[in-house]
Amino acid sequence: MIIIGEKINTSLKAIRPAVENKDAAQVQDVAIKQAEAGAHYIDVNCGTFPYREPELLEWLVKTVQEVTDLPLCIDSPNPVALEAALKAYKGPKPLINSVTAEKERFESIFPLVTEYNTSIIALCMDDSGMPETADQRLKIADWLINTMTKKGVDISDIYIDPMVRPVSTGTHYGTVALETIRRVMNDYPGIHTTCGLSNISFGLPARKIINQTFLISAIAAGLDSAILNPLDKMIMSFVYSAELLMGKDEFCMNYLAAFREGRLEV
Repeated sequence: MIIIGEKINTSLKAIRPAVENKDAAQVQDVAIKQAEAGAHYIDVNCGTFPYREPELLEWLVKTVQEVTDLPLCIDSPNPVALEAALKAYKGPKPLINSVTAEKERFESIFPLVTEYNTSIIALCMDDSGMPETADQRLKIADWLINTMTKKGVDISDIYIDPMVRPVSTGTHYGTVALETIRRVMNDYPGIHTTCGLSNISFGLPARKIINQTFLISAIAAGLDSAILNPLDKMIMSFVYSAELLMGKDEFCMNYLAAFREGRLEV
């Protein structure tokens, strides 16, 4: 399971002032802790500062890369901010979050993928809005995958996001997301799927319970990446145990290593 650490995001009260004031020590502490907790990518997002986003995203990239060799997930729908960050980036192949099949967004962001040789998260959404059914999402995913691979992107660099919508607004949205994950993973060998877990529980109490249950269900459906908080030992414990039970952890090595290193909630 590819874990994208979500904690350096200015929508979070704990990180917003640190980024606004360019408090490098606090941002770097969060990055180090996520890396030590098992993250494979560190997400950087300062979208709540739209007028300073290019400046702050570039600063975040430089600041985080001073203390970790992990690749970054550069998270913005703003092509100007993305390019500023990519110009400053010097680590392993980064991941851009994200592109959609919306014409304007695709045409403004996708060229950065090929120019800077990045991986890409692609959301199942187009100009008609957020799709309701798995069939509609698969149609969009098919267009995104075929268009990007024809333009030279390796399928292993594509992460399809099924667009997880809150079950509080439609109780079918959980099964729609799971079916989309299952079908994408079955139909496109070598592809990745990812999502932000917390969307599923928005508007409901005791959200962690829903997030954890959805994670296990999604891994069973084939999900191989997630944007989550790696500092949450319980949810990381579910990652290790679910992968083990789905036959994705040969000889239980990841689970046993996590146990020995004290990364499981027991």
